[in-house]
Order: sequence, then C-alpha cells, then structure tokens
Amino acid sequence: MVLYYVPLLCIKHFSHRMKKALITGILGQDGPYLAKLLLEKDYKVYGLIRRYSNPNFENINYLGIADDIEYIEGDLTDESSLMNIIKNIRPDEVYNLGAQSFVHSSFEQAKLTTEVNSLGVLYLLNAIKQFNPTARFYQASTSEMFGLGNDGGFQDEKTAFHPRSPYGVAKVYAYWITVNYRESYGMFTANGILFNHESPIRGKQFVTRKVTDGVARIKYGLQEKLHLGNLEATRDWGFAGDYVEAMYLMLQADTPDDYVVATGEHHSVEELVTLAFKHAGITDWKKYVAIDPRFVRPAEVPHLRGRATKAREKLGWRPKVSFEELVKMMVDADLKRYEEKN
Repeated sequence: MVLYYVPLLCIKHFSHRMKKALITGILGQDGPYLAKLLLEKDYKVYGLIRRYSNPNFENINYLGIADDIEYIEGDLTDESSLMNIIKNIRPDEVYNLGAQSFVHSSFEQAKLTTEVNSLGVLYLLNAIKQFNPTARFYQASTSEMFGLGNDGGFQDEKTAFHPRSPYGVAKVYAYWITVNYRESYGMFTANGILFNHESPIRGKQFVTRKVTDGVARIKYGLQEKLHLGNLEATRDWGFAGDYVEAMYLMLQADTPDDYVVATGEHHSVEELVTLAFKHAGITDWKKYVAIDPRFVRPAEVPHLRGRATKAREKLGWRPKVSFEELVKMMVDADLKRYEEKN
C-alpha cells in the first residue's frame, strides 16, 4: 500500500467553502463597488436584477467585473420570486441595496417608493426567515430618515427620526422591520445608516453627479447652463467605495447591530459647485449656474452631518477619501468620458 502525504495547507484549501453573497440593486451605484470588494475576498456573488428587456450594465462594466457575477432575475415587489431565489441560492450574506433611491422622485412616486423600499424589505426578510434563517442580512438605511432630527448639529444612532420625504418615511419602516426580525426571530440583521456617498458611477439625477457631469459638458461646449435647486443645503458626502467596506464589516461582526456611516464633515451644494468648476479650470461658476424651482423639494432637509463614532470603535471603519478628493475624482471621470467622445 502506498501512502500519499498531503500537506496541511492543502487540506485547508480543499475544505474551504466559498461564501455566497446576494446583492439586490447590483446595477446601481453601491452594488458594483460592493461586488468588487466581495469578489476580491473570494465570494461567489449573485446579483439580483429586475426583469428588464435590456438591463444597463454600465456601472458594473466601469469597474470591470461584469463577467464575474451571476445574475438572478427577480423583483423586490414580488415575494414569490424572492422566496425562490433564497431557497435556491441559500446565500451566506444578503445585502439589500435595491430601492427607489431618488428622493425627489419619491414625492411623485410615493406608492412605488413605499412598495419597493418598505414592503420589499419585508418580503426579503420573510424569504430569509423561511428558507435560510442563518443568513446574515444587511439593510441599506439612509440619513434621510433623520430629516430635521439632530443632536448638536450631528446625527447618530440615538438621533430621533423625522423623515421629510416619502423616501425617508419608507426607509424608516425598513429600518424598524429589520430591527424587529432581529429581536423577534434571532436573525442576524444589521442596518447601515449611510450618509450621502458618491462616486463616478453615481446616477446623473443626483446632485453630485449632476454637477460634475454638467461641469464636464460645459467645459466641452455641450451645455450652457447647470440648473440646480437649493445651493445652501449641506450634506455629509463620502466615497461609495469606502462605504461598502462598512457594509461588509457589519456582517462580519460577532453580533448584529445598527451603525451610522459618515465622514463627520458637511459641505454645501455651493461648495460642491465651486470646487467642481475650479477643478475643471472654470473660475466664474456663477455665469453657468441657474437656480430652478423645479429642483427644490416640497419639504427640504437643510442639513445632514453624521457622527460615526460607533462604526469607528466597533468595526474599525474610517473613510479614506476626502470630500475634495471625491469631487476631483468625479470631475476627472466625467471629463474623460466626454474627451473620449470628442
């Protein structure tokens, strides 16, 4: 009889089981950055996409990971599709990033926003509870839940919610149903209360990308004016690539909990505009900006600024990209897009 020596490291390698993660909202902004992070950590990544006739993979292509994800058709408003997906995949981790995420549109699409952002979370939690209760669940909560609530100019995990939009109201329900399933059924569910986070693949309807895209178009003579709403509103803006790391860390913790993720700084829309035009070599931005009442919310949230002490102390998370670096990154990306087209 011949005995073969197998090194211990090989035994470990063969016994390793690749973790599986399901990401809803895979075609949005955060989904591609999170998928890239998980792929680098040797996860099998499944991306939920709605039953589009022609889904847009532009954001995933931008990060060069389109072929590394397995796409699953489903819909957050269709509970049976979610049941089948969880039953068949049985993921170790579920990241619910899918939502009607444009705050301004939620006033005109309150019903759709509620169905996707509230009931969709309930349906997904029910599917996990029934078919894969040991899966760890991340819910993408938002600073818009705070609205007018603040504590000395900051918002953290103890700040009362006072949402000022149908989007914020729907997200408050999603937050509490996530907490309820944790407390009622012992499920590992975590809320990430993320403040505004942006990137070169942010949708153009969001003010940061609207500004950087508009600046690039003005720079190349493709647009004369940039139409904006309230320039005095301030936000706590960070980089989406940093924020998805916090999502991942929440699901690696020993116990589930809820965390604010923010930079602790706030900047006005006017600061954003000034910096973006300056980086593109345009000094007199006021010649190109028009205030348009169409882009003013019916109920404004004037200031948002997060205190992420808990995430720093318990998760070891800190943002890496500054506000100035973020704006320059986005302007450079949009300038490059239009340079390549010319």
